[in-house]
Amino acid sequence: MTTIKIATIGGGSGQFALLAGLRSLQGIDITAIVSMVDSGGSTGRLRDELGILPPGDILKCILALSPHRDIVRSLFLKRFKNDRRLMGHNAGNMLLTMLSRYTGSFPAGVNALSEILDTKGTILPVTIDRATLVAELTDGSRIFGEKAIDMPRGTQRERIKNVYLVPHHADSISVYFPVLDAIGHADYIILGPGDLFTSIIPNLVVPQVKEALRDAKAKIIFVVNIMTKFGETDVFAGKDFVKQLEAIIERPFDGIVFNSLKPDDSILRSYQTQKARFVDIDRHDSFWIHRNIIAADILDTSGGIVRHDSQKLAALIDQIIHEERLLKGR
Repeated sequence: MTTIKIATIGGGSGQFALLAGLRSLQGIDITAIVSMVDSGGSTGRLRDELGILPPGDILKCILALSPHRDIVRSLFLKRFKNDRRLMGHNAGNMLLTMLSRYTGSFPAGVNALSEILDTKGTILPVTIDRATLVAELTDGSRIFGEKAIDMPRGTQRERIKNVYLVPHHADSISVYFPVLDAIGHADYIILGPGDLFTSIIPNLVVPQVKEALRDAKAKIIFVVNIMTKFGETDVFAGKDFVKQLEAIIERPFDGIVFNSLKPDDSILRSYQTQKARFVDIDRHDSFWIHRNIIAADILDTSGGIVRHDSQKLAALIDQIIHEERLLKGR
C-alpha cells in the first residue's frame, strides 16, 4: 500500500488535537507545519529574554505525535516554582530551548527532542525568522503580539481586518524551505482546527506559503472551528471562515470538515459568558452549492470544554482518504 503524505498547518491546541489522532493511523506520513508567533506565558518570556523562536506550539506538536505522550505530557508541562529565573517556565519549553541553543539551530533542537520522544512524523516551523504578529482592526488601530490579539481587553473590540508579520532583525521574513517541499509533495493538506487569526493565518502570511498552497497538487481540507472566539471570529458563521481562507490561498477547498453535533445548552451558556457561540452551517445558503461538506460528530465536551475529539477527527480523515482511494481505483 502506498504511503499517504499529510501536511497539517496550524498551531495551538487545535493542531495538537488533530495530530494526536492522526498519529494512530496506519499508512500515512505526517508533517506538521507550525505557526511561530506565540507570545504568551513561558514561550513569550523565552522569546524575549533569550531571543529564541517560540517553543510552545512546537512542543505541543511533538507531544501529540509521540507514543509516550501520556507519560511525558505532565512532566513536560510541569512549571517551575522555586528558582526565581525558572519560575513560570515549563520543563518542556526549557528542554527544547536548551537543545536548540546547544545544536545551534531551532529546527535541530526540534529534531533532537522528537528523537528523544520517538515522534511519528516531522515537525517544521513555518519560518525560523523571529517576528511579531500584528492585527489591523476595522477602525485602523493595530494590536501587536499574538497574546494581545488572542485575549482582548474589555467587552467590545473592532473586528480584525488583516494580520501580518513584522520581522525583528531583518527587512523581510522567509519561509523555512522544507515547508515548501512538504507542501509540494503532500497528498493531503489539512488547515485547522485552530484560532483563525492567531494560529492558521500566521502561517499563510509567511512569503511563498500561500502561493505553494495555491499551486499544490494535494487535496486541501479545512477543519472548521466548533466555536467562535471573541475578538477574532465572534460574528463569524461557518462560511466566513471558509471565505477568509479561500481568499488568501486563491483556491477552493477540496473538503470542508464540519462538526454536526451541537454541545449541550448548559455548555453553550457557559461559552456565552466568553462571547463565544456555536459555529453553524446553513445548508440552504447558496454559498455551499458545489462545495464538499463533510459533516460528522467529531465533538468532545469532556470537562465542559468544547474541542474536536482527536480519535473521531482522525477516523473521519481516514475515511476521506479511503473513499478517495476507492474512487481512484475505479
